[in-house]
Amino acid sequence: MNVHDKAHELARAIQESSEFQQAKQAAEVINADPDSKRMLDDFRKHQLELQSRMMSGETPPKEEMEKAEKLYEVISLNLNIRRLMEAEKRLTVVFEDVQKILGESLQDLYK
Repeated sequence: MNVHDKAHELARAIQESSEFQQAKQAAEVINADPDSKRMLDDFRKHQLELQSRMMSGETPPKEEMEKAEKLYEVISLNLNIRRLMEAEKRLTVVFEDVQKILGESLQDLYK
């Protein structure tokens, strides 16, 4: 058995999953709407900046955290963005499940 072949098979299975397909369709709707795309891109840019700062050990000011929460609330009012974010959450669960399964396969190594 070739592990790399199985990994490619898993990647194809994920792409064919309903979770992936729903996220892809939701993303296509957002990409077709310049205003929604801009809103989401701005939110994600701000979110990435905050995460980057926190990973480097910096604690962002309370005001910035509140601003991020408000931005999330605002973009969540957009039904298409909310659908995409919900679809992405479901896809993330699939990835987490796969990661857990892969991690469990290494348990014998550390016994």
